[in-house]
This record gives sequence, C-alpha cells and structure tokens, in this order.
Amino acid sequence: MISRYEIFCKVVELGSFTRAAEELGYSQSSVSQTVRNLENELGAVLIERKKGNVKLTGDGETLYPYIESICSAEKSLKKKIRELDGLTNSVITIGTFTGVSRTILPALMKRFQDMYPMVSFVLQQGEYTSIAEWIQSGRVDFGFVNPNAVKNTELKLLYDEPMLAVAPEQHKFSQMREVSLSDIVGESFILLDEGEYSVPMTAFSKKSLMPEISYRVTDDYTILEMVRQGLGVSMLYENVLQGYEQGITICPIKEQPKRTIAIAYKNMSSVPRAAKKFLDFVVKNINST
Repeated sequence: MISRYEIFCKVVELGSFTRAAEELGYSQSSVSQTVRNLENELGAVLIERKKGNVKLTGDGETLYPYIESICSAEKSLKKKIRELDGLTNSVITIGTFTGVSRTILPALMKRFQDMYPMVSFVLQQGEYTSIAEWIQSGRVDFGFVNPNAVKNTELKLLYDEPMLAVAPEQHKFSQMREVSLSDIVGESFILLDEGEYSVPMTAFSKKSLMPEISYRVTDDYTILEMVRQGLGVSMLYENVLQGYEQGITICPIKEQPKRTIAIAYKNMSSVPRAAKKFLDFVVKNINST
C-alpha cells in the first residue's frame, strides 16, 4: 500500500496528477483526492493546480522537504521489514548441549538456511544451569534444556530421551539383557555432569542408592572414551550413543531414567524475530529429523 506522502511526492516529482496516477497504478481522481486529504490534514494548500501541470505553492515549498523526509523514512521502513521477512543478516544465538547440537540441530539449521540463506547461527555449548542463566541474561535468544532443571522461563516441550548404561566391551554387563541401578552402584561410575540437576543422580536418589562416583565429566564423548579405556561405567543418552557403539557395551536400564528436552526462553516478546521463526520451525519439524 502506497502512503499519501509517497503519492504527493510522486505528483511533485512528475509535475502531473495524470502521470503520477499512471506510474502508481491509481486513477487520477484517487491521486487528486489523496493530495487534497493531505492538504486538509496539514491545513494548507500545497499544490497550485493548473491545466496540464502542477507546481508547489509557497506553503508547499516550505513543507515539501519534511514530507519528502517522511516518504524516505517510510521507504526505509518498508525495506527493513522486507529484510526482516527474509531474515537478512540475522544472527540466531542458541544455548545448547551435545545431545542436541550433534543429533538434531545440524539438520534443522541446514533446512532453515535453505529457506533463509542470509541467516547465521551462534551455538553456545553448556549444561542446563548455564543455559538457563544465558537465557535470563540475554546472552542467547533461546536454549535447549531439561525443564526440571530451569526456573523462570517459558517452555515448549519437544521429546523424551532415555538413558542407557554404558560399560567396557568385555564388561559383565555385556551378558545382561538389562541392568538395574543397583547393578551400576557396584561399579566405578563416571557421572555425566549436567549442572545442578542430574537425571542419573535423581534416579539413584529415588531408589535410595548412591553410586561410587569416580569421575565427573561434562562432555559425553570424553565419557565414552573413558569407558572404552576401562575407567568405569556410565549412563548416557540414547541419541548421543548413535554411531558410537563400537568398543563399548550398551544396556537398557530397568528403571528407565530419561530426560525431557524442551526449548526455553525468557518470554516470547523478548525473542528476536529471526530466532522466533527458527524456534517455531524446530517445534514444527523436530520429529522429521
């Protein structure tokens, strides 16, 4: 939709209501009425109407630079809105952890960039507690979290992910169809450090059990290599283990500990336009990755 300021400027530029109407695709009467409405709004006659052409009145000469500035600002605003719709030069900053950044994010990011090539991503790796802090401080636009581990954020739940027991290749667990938490308690345990809220430790606590924690490690794949080297057993998430089964024993756990994966953000009004568009895209497409 063309504003009355742009129509007025086009009439002045071309010196004719007829030519302005033809270029803008409007009727001459519509263009003439728009200019008259603008004059009524400003309380001044802006154009001296003569047969075949128009010229600015004294008031028109005075006000034209201001009207032209408004017209220019409107064009800039429309251009910026078009850029935002295409997410031009937008940077989306996401708080995430290995289980998400390795398994689901790359494919979703690629598909989103196919639609919006000018978008770029910054991934901040952390654990639930630090990601929640980044959301509150505005360091990230949104983050992937376990909802049990965060407060004072809005959430969109995505999926549940079970934990599995992981042991060296020749470990006794290799002869078992499933293990219990009490079986794990008797082993040297490598704890995946998830921040203030731990899915494994919560599962042990519910059974009034305490594992023999020999190591606390933040990175899932460091734990995998430690298990391969015989330094202990651990519990890791199913998605993390896909493609890394060689040299280890993987067993279901009888008690079926799991985490819920959610997207967290301070509030939707605080999420930048590009980030909100990607957030909605993730929620819609999470099951197709």
